[in-house]
Amino acid sequence: MIILFDLDGTLIDSTEAILESFHHSFDFHKLSRKDDEEIKALIGYPLDIMYENLGVEKGVISEIITTYKEHYRDISTQKTELLKNAKEAVELAKEFATLGIVTTKTGHYSKVLMEHFNIMHHFDVLIGREDVQNPKPHAEPIMKALEKLDTKNKEIWMIGDTKLDLIAAQAANVNSIGVLSGYDKIETLKMFTNVILNDALEAAIYLQSRKK
Repeated sequence: MIILFDLDGTLIDSTEAILESFHHSFDFHKLSRKDDEEIKALIGYPLDIMYENLGVEKGVISEIITTYKEHYRDISTQKTELLKNAKEAVELAKEFATLGIVTTKTGHYSKVLMEHFNIMHHFDVLIGREDVQNPKPHAEPIMKALEKLDTKNKEIWMIGDTKLDLIAAQAANVNSIGVLSGYDKIETLKMFTNVILNDALEAAIYLQSRKK
């Protein structure tokens, strides 16, 4: 079995770091701040799409993203935490499956965070924003991860907390589990998957039961 995990809202909570970095970037470039709820509603999308949806002109988005990333890099490990049961979920899943991470976060920062939490060694592949042309909900990130793994005769699952994860799984023709530990509500997740559980640990237990 192969299990691919999303990060934000699935294994980690970096909401504070994300919001602070957005506010910093708006302040630095003398743009009016956006409400926290507006920003949180877009978490899961790539930064360029988030800024565009927040009304930033396309011509200045790349510069603002650089400002965001510089600040995020400084605070990410201090202002990000593993979600409850996330470490246990990864450790359990590793007992019976090959694991990967598929995220729209920058892969470099994602790896730093996973090493900070001492769980990176459980994963055989990590695909971040810079590794693909087309981020989730496109199939490319999942397909890119699977290219690096032995998929022959393997059941493949994507675990994520937003519709982007689940749509990407559909597009890549792999199974999916929606978890309620993150940003999308159950009504949204139900539209894209038949399996919805509370968190990554429940998902790992569910998948372990399928192996028996």
